[in-house]
Amino acid sequence: MNRFPVSPERPKWLDCSPTDIPNFMKDDPMSETIAPEKHFDREAGKDGLGESLGIVRTLYMDKETGRAAIEVEAEMRMCHSGGVVQGGFVTGWIDAAMARAAMCITDFQQTPMSLEIKVSFFAPATPGRLVAEGWIERRGRSTMFAEGNLKNAAGDIVAKGTSTIRMMPLIDMSKGDMSKKK
Repeated sequence: MNRFPVSPERPKWLDCSPTDIPNFMKDDPMSETIAPEKHFDREAGKDGLGESLGIVRTLYMDKETGRAAIEVEAEMRMCHSGGVVQGGFVTGWIDAAMARAAMCITDFQQTPMSLEIKVSFFAPATPGRLVAEGWIERRGRSTMFAEGNLKNAAGDIVAKGTSTIRMMPLIDMSKGDMSKKK
């Protein structure tokens, strides 16, 4: 007996192309999106962070509105008892979406560093595809206040998060040291 039955009906947004947006997100007004200099999804194999987090792809990054969304694949390896995704992964997904929003609003000229993050869990996240969205609520010279959420395949919010972010100069990791990017 399978303790974690798979829904016989596959959510339609799982079959969308990289330029499509899940139906439950279509009501969000978006301006033209920008293409990031660094392609997070293709870089996952290099540093392992995106792969470890189960990030499938970046759905969009919108500089004008300071919004971003990622699609993730929650796997059983990320779960604790009862097939519930461990909260650290949920927090990481929301944080990754908020970080993308912060980076795109600065034209990828700064790196976000979390000063504080808080996540409220409304329902269990379970294995399968999920979407994390992040947006900038307020921006100062070097500090941003971001919010985000995680939605399941049905479009229900399973968790919400807020973060205080300190924006730092980019680090040029290609030199193998912590030099600031010029």
